[in-house]
Amino acid sequence: MSAATDTLTAPAPRACCRSCGAPLARTVADLGLSPLANSYVPPERAGQGEMAYPLHAFVCERCWLVQLEAFESPEHIFSDYAYFSGFSAGWLRHAESYVAAMAERFRLGPHSRVVEVASNDGYLLQYFVARGVPVLGVEPAANVAAVARAKGVPSEVAFFGRATAERLKAEGHGADLMAANNVLAHVPDILDFVAGFQVLLKPEGAGTFEFPHLLRMIEHKQFDTIYHEHFSYLSLGVVSGILERSGLRVFDVEELPTHGGSLRVYFCHADGPHASTPAVARVLTDERAGGLFSADGYARFADAVVEIKCASLEFLIGERRAGRRVCAYGAAAKGNTFLNYCGIGPELVAAVADRSPHKQGTLLPGSRIPVVSPEALLALRPDTVLILPWNLKAEIMQEMAGIRAWGGRFVTCIPSLTVE
Repeated sequence: MSAATDTLTAPAPRACCRSCGAPLARTVADLGLSPLANSYVPPERAGQGEMAYPLHAFVCERCWLVQLEAFESPEHIFSDYAYFSGFSAGWLRHAESYVAAMAERFRLGPHSRVVEVASNDGYLLQYFVARGVPVLGVEPAANVAAVARAKGVPSEVAFFGRATAERLKAEGHGADLMAANNVLAHVPDILDFVAGFQVLLKPEGAGTFEFPHLLRMIEHKQFDTIYHEHFSYLSLGVVSGILERSGLRVFDVEELPTHGGSLRVYFCHADGPHASTPAVARVLTDERAGGLFSADGYARFADAVVEIKCASLEFLIGERRAGRRVCAYGAAAKGNTFLNYCGIGPELVAAVADRSPHKQGTLLPGSRIPVVSPEALLALRPDTVLILPWNLKAEIMQEMAGIRAWGGRFVTCIPSLTVE
């Protein structure tokens, strides 16, 4: 290999790690330019352009945090947000199960207080309210928090960090349980965010983070979980180190099937009363074996991403040439990453269905595929339905089973092309 080629494949560091400050140089996946994954385009702006930003994931070779550079502020991304958790029946079941388990494990009742950070539309806290447990949601998107309040879930419109935690603590909102589902990856200043939990959590309290497990992303080639709203891609080892820097300690972990494989990490104050379980050491061992703490562990991922793109395009082009109509289901962020990286537009996928009325009638960012209701999609009688949120495949196939009546098929592309 020539020196010139070496220069092209090993670019100079472009940024510093948001956890430890080391320079970032090793690529995990370079997905080109893409608009913000949840910036759905209203019809009146269909003739206007969109801002696109590099979607390039790096891994820090000092602390092994996988991350994107921050091209947009959280205020721009999340202050008026299009994602509402309460439109997924499967996610609601997950939330209700979590509430039942936490209420029993930590003996939560009318004397307790639960604080959820990034509480969205009250999808989870509503189940604590039904049990008579006092709650507070902290949600930066005012439009989403308004929906939670309408459900009877008290909600504070704010970005969470040390300053917000200190204010809430002074107002009497110290928490017995703090929850943050699929938000830790969304914060560029991850150290300030975690520090807020140390402030607001009561001395004997417990907190939980849920996040897609980086180990599963690498193993199952889930590159579509990379998007600008996700600043970091997390492992137990990395999260444990960040918690320790804020005076917190991991004491348990559960492996979950959600989002293609997630972790639920339990933590408390460093001197808290919760005993550590063997699950912590087991997951850390699995992460080391999976190569998450060595450069070689990331070497094959980028090639796999390109192969998925090629196979997906070959299939969709073949469907078009055969005269078969393809539509998609799930106007989710992961779908937008997939479509934009692959260069797929309405010429290959006629429409995408989504249950959220907040997305229906818009166009997907970048690809400009129109978003319709599930009923409207069935009326189009597609020959093939491309399931974009592959983690909800079973639920979607059941909901859209009507396409079988005319011989319709379902397809997923990650981790490999599968037609059913």
